[in-house]
Order: sequence, then structure tokens, then C-alpha cells
Amino acid sequence: MKQSYILLALAVMMTVTGCDFFRKIAGRPTSEYIEEKKLEILRAEEAAARARLDSLQQEQQAVRDSIAALDSLKQQGGTILNPTKLGGLFATKLESRYYIIVGTFRARSNAETLLREVADNGDYAPALISFRNGMIAVGVCPRNKIADAVAALDLVRNEAFCPSDVWILLNE
Repeated sequence: MKQSYILLALAVMMTVTGCDFFRKIAGRPTSEYIEEKKLEILRAEEAAARARLDSLQQEQQAVRDSIAALDSLKQQGGTILNPTKLGGLFATKLESRYYIIVGTFRARSNAETLLREVADNGDYAPALISFRNGMIAVGVCPRNKIADAVAALDLVRNEAFCPSDVWILLNE
């Protein structure tokens, strides 16, 4: 009879308290804790998916901006050239992907004269760029995005040192 009361008491405790009571006694996670962890994992996965989506949207916007910049450059009659079309670069390491070329010379002294003139006219970060064919160019406004390079080209075109046949060097 005593065993029946104990079994009956255990059965009543289980129906009233459930398995979480025994899990707690055993030091195991409760169903509430497990649900919280599931929600944390779902939130983290959702945040990661949102971050990936945001990154993709930023890349798509960058592509749209680049296409718009190229269209703008085409309408303005601008040119983008790769150094390989000019014989390649000669031991010149360029830091940026795009440079606006405001002058190309055979004589280094002429290139250095234009370089000083550009340096005196503002913050255009001028650089001498040597090509394998012996030509030396004066590049200004180094940029890594085509949209930024086209915007800089618009600014440079208004300067006195800028010739009408200015072009953009694509450093690839």
C-alpha cells in the first residue's frame, strides 16, 4: 500500500510539474531553455541572411552606378584605355585602379613640368606613369571606382591644365 501511495504521488507530481522538474533536478536543460536557444539560433540565421541580402543589394547598386558612370562618360565622349594597349606599364606600380591622364609625353622634363603645374593647382594627387613604349603620362585623381573616376574627370576638365583629349587609364 505504501508503494501505491508513492507511485500515485510520483504520477501526480509528473502531471503537475512535467518533465522539466526532473530535468532541473538532474541538471539538464529545461524545455524553456531549449526553446530560447532555438530562438537565438533562428535570430542569428535571420541576421546573417539579412546581412547577405544587404551586401548583395550594395553590390547591385555599385554595378548600377558603374554602368551609369560609363554611360555618362560615353555621352561626354570620354575614353578609357588599358595600359596593355599602350605597350603596358614600365616598372610603375599604380596604387589605384583608375587615373585621369592629363598629358602624355616623350620627354620626361615635359611630364615633370605638367606634374608641377597640376600639383600647384589643387589636391589632385598627380603621378608620373611610365609606359613600355617610352611615353610618360601625368595621371591625376587616383580612384578605385569608375563612378568616382568619372566624377573626378568632370572636375578636372574645368581646370586650366586639362587638355581637351583627357582620358582615363584603367590599371588592370
